[in-house]
Amino acid sequence: MKERFSLSDFLLAFLIVGPAILLWELSVSWLNLPVYILPAPTQVMKTLAANLSLYSSASLITLEEALAGLALGLIAGASTAILLGMWPRMERGVMTLAILVKSTPLVAIAPLLTIWLGFGLFPKVIITSLLTFFPVLVNVLSGLRSTDTAILDTFRSWNASRWEIFLHARAPSSLPHLFAALKVTAPLALIGAVVAEWTGASGGLGRIMWLAYSNLNLPFLFGAVFVLAAMGITLYSLVLFIERKVIFWEET
Repeated sequence: MKERFSLSDFLLAFLIVGPAILLWELSVSWLNLPVYILPAPTQVMKTLAANLSLYSSASLITLEEALAGLALGLIAGASTAILLGMWPRMERGVMTLAILVKSTPLVAIAPLLTIWLGFGLFPKVIITSLLTFFPVLVNVLSGLRSTDTAILDTFRSWNASRWEIFLHARAPSSLPHLFAALKVTAPLALIGAVVAEWTGASGGLGRIMWLAYSNLNLPFLFGAVFVLAAMGITLYSLVLFIERKVIFWEET
């Protein structure tokens, strides 16, 4: 069953998040915490409002990197899953390599890619695609193998080719798994872009966060975190919207 957000869901989310933010604000005031330890939410919002153009331009840079990396990871992961679905004998070798890539810390790869490829867009896209590749691969492969055996037997009784079985049976059954992966990887792509920006970038939310951390300017840092969280929620909601349009045959 697909997720659908209603007005009551938003109200419930507000009732949960609202008191938490209020407690944060009151705690900073009661404990008289210095701004370099923990800024109050109101101070963070004032920083955001005073530097709206800076955060807007940085957000566009990070979003471009995240979406490009997500698209590349999606294409690579889905293509590899289709390849393994067609030729299962290749799975052991390909999955071993995929797990090796997945197990390698991005913080170790990112500086190397920055040295090799420069401070432009390309290394950020590569890092983000590496982060999103494995979840897409695993979920799509699981979806391709979850096709109802009765449906497969029916297609085989009609002498359908392997391609026809994939196109009309396996691919539709894999779509829910694909969107399950996208719900995870879409917000995760933003994190990948930010991590890549920490290793060297001329712009983006990651650069703002790094400079703010270096100068102990926590209102600026938390402002970037707030923007990043809002972007993640928006991307997740967009995936839900597209899922409802694409997988129209499922009950809602």
